Amino acid sequence: MEGRRVIGWAARDSSGYLSPYSFTLRKTGAEDVVLKVLYSGVDHTDLHQARGELYQTSYPLVPGHEVVGEVVELGPEVRKLKVGDIVGVGCIIWSCGECLTCKSKMEQYCNERIFTYNAIDKDGRITQGGYSSAMVVNQRFVVRIPDKLAPEQAAPLLCAGVTAYSPLKQFKGSNKALNAGVLGLGGVGHLGVLIAKAMGHHVTVISSSEKKKEEALEHLGADAFLVSSEAGEMEKAANSLDYILDTVPAVHPLDFYISLLKFDGKLIIVGAAPKPLQFVATNLSTGKKNISGSFVGSIEDMQELLEFWVENSLSSMIELVKVDYVNKAFERMERNDVRYRFVLDVAGSKLE
Repeated sequence: MEGRRVIGWAARDSSGYLSPYSFTLRKTGAEDVVLKVLYSGVDHTDLHQARGELYQTSYPLVPGHEVVGEVVELGPEVRKLKVGDIVGVGCIIWSCGECLTCKSKMEQYCNERIFTYNAIDKDGRITQGGYSSAMVVNQRFVVRIPDKLAPEQAAPLLCAGVTAYSPLKQFKGSNKALNAGVLGLGGVGHLGVLIAKAMGHHVTVISSSEKKKEEALEHLGADAFLVSSEAGEMEKAANSLDYILDTVPAVHPLDFYISLLKFDGKLIIVGAAPKPLQFVATNLSTGKKNISGSFVGSIEDMQELLEFWVENSLSSMIELVKVDYVNKAFERMERNDVRYRFVLDVAGSKLE
């Protein structure tokens, strides 16, 4: 027996163009939660997946993995939530619960993880995401949205925000003043600036042009702005940063940024570049510098971030749009013409 019929916006082919699509949710299981989708953030990964640029895409594809919804139905074994709760879902909807990463509360690295969309679900069907009227999700992968946080503000935190927070929490509470770099000032980058500043770090935004300098310094509170195309500026800043959060979702040369790191500094890659990135190995070894990666964050990280956001009175910069604007949003996002995150008003949109 199948679940309820819903409407989503789906890509049918590698053009990535989205249009209305009717499909059926899986049957609600004992530990499942049914959500009426309220808002869904628009991520670069959504565009890459819709075009088949990251992994093999199964069409039709309904993207969306920054999902805020209202609980409308509960499986009989759900105890942590109740009907009417406002909750969030990120990019993982299942893991085995038994492996080392799961037991370490890092289920995003589980080899059996199931992604929110474009993955094979436990029943053999392809998962579909939050650009739709409803979702069914296991209770383990649902987080509570704090009462003091507007639900549309919460949406970008469920992927972009936790993607920045998860690797930065290692520096939280450091007993020394840290010089941080944030490379790229898009959806993840602007949240990374806010998080690093709230942690007390000195933050330098690194960008390819001066176009976002005023916004970085005056609106986001960054301490410095560095233009990577200016050789003189880059030379002056060499060996000055403890870490760089690399959020750029496009191909870029890493050696420029490795040069900015101090001895034992870290370049943390979180951007989903669709092609390989390159660097000169000796630029790492001669300065004991490190390149690491981080993939989104755990459910625990997500809940921590939501509370951190409220405690520090932070506010993400979003542009709220209707679902029928999503193709235009993709176009603008590709041109970097959004400050800094589109959020789809799913519940307030006519989906058909």
